[in-house]
Amino acid sequence: MTNQANELQAINTAWQIAIQEILRMVVRDLYKSGDEASFNAHIKRIEEAAVDSIYTGLMLRGTDEWTEVLVKEKASNFVTTLLTSFTYDKA
Repeated sequence: MTNQANELQAINTAWQIAIQEILRMVVRDLYKSGDEASFNAHIKRIEEAAVDSIYTGLMLRGTDEWTEVLVKEKASNFVTTLLTSFTYDKA
């Protein structure tokens, strides 16, 4: 990989980690008052709504259909990966 490609990969990875940690804190704080089943139901609802929003609301200007489909698929996969990484922690 070139230095530019390595830098881009590092930026993407850092962005993902930062967003994941922020969301982990927000989700934990919002739903720590309920039980594990309630927490898991909230996470599933958020995941489904986010993926639906990506597929119905995301429109990329200046891109071809293939790129838009690829971006939507990757964004949806990121949502699912991120949200399924959250675990119930009563602490």
